[in-house]
Amino acid sequence: MAELEGIYTIWLRENKRFLRYRSRILTSVVTPLLWLLIFGTGLGSAVRFGNIPGGYQAFLFPGIIGQTILFTSIFSGLSVIQDRQFGFLKEILVAPISRPSIVLGKAIGISTTAILQGLVLLILSFVVNVPMTIPVLLASLVIILIISLGLSGLGLLIASFTDSMEGFNLIMSFIVMPIFLLSGALFPVTGLPSWLQVAVYLDPLTYGVDALRGIILQSSAMPLHVDLAVIIFFASVMILISALVFSKKEQSLM
Repeated sequence: MAELEGIYTIWLRENKRFLRYRSRILTSVVTPLLWLLIFGTGLGSAVRFGNIPGGYQAFLFPGIIGQTILFTSIFSGLSVIQDRQFGFLKEILVAPISRPSIVLGKAIGISTTAILQGLVLLILSFVVNVPMTIPVLLASLVIILIISLGLSGLGLLIASFTDSMEGFNLIMSFIVMPIFLLSGALFPVTGLPSWLQVAVYLDPLTYGVDALRGIILQSSAMPLHVDLAVIIFFASVMILISALVFSKKEQSLM
């Protein structure tokens, strides 16, 4: 029971932190819409997607949701560094809760914020003429939850090795953009040169974006069960590894 209460408390704190920063909430909605309206319209005028109703903007829509999940989930790893610098992390570490539960609570909290952002974008799908139904919305939220758990685990893993926010941001700049650009968010993953296709299929976000595209647009490069298997495996491995590394790193600092 203490473990569940600890996980809930950490989850609640992560969400309160997100909701207190209204500018962050506004940015998390406005930025994806700008990508869809400006980038989607500009490039969509030169790129034709006749097999997808709504054209390039509709094709881009699941990719921008994936981008939002990516940035929210990984950069939320900064919370570990902030908690460490302000001494809050030490208070958590001496509480009667295991370190894996601390990581799980943070990962679930981060994933909840990603789900809230994804929900807003899904509701605004009419902006790019993408029809949305309740079953599609619920299925999309499940995919968002799974991939955000994996990406938040990755962010927490990197934060465990980093002592400063500057160092974290530097590492992230070399990780986030390649993950996003190789995910197929901006272009189809089929028909690519072999060297690029290998990199695309090694990117875990590729399978999350493809699953969203399959659910929302009924157009995907891979079967849904393959996408699900990969993102579930990725989420499980990232949470497990980040929990183990976090336990060892923080234990050495006690």
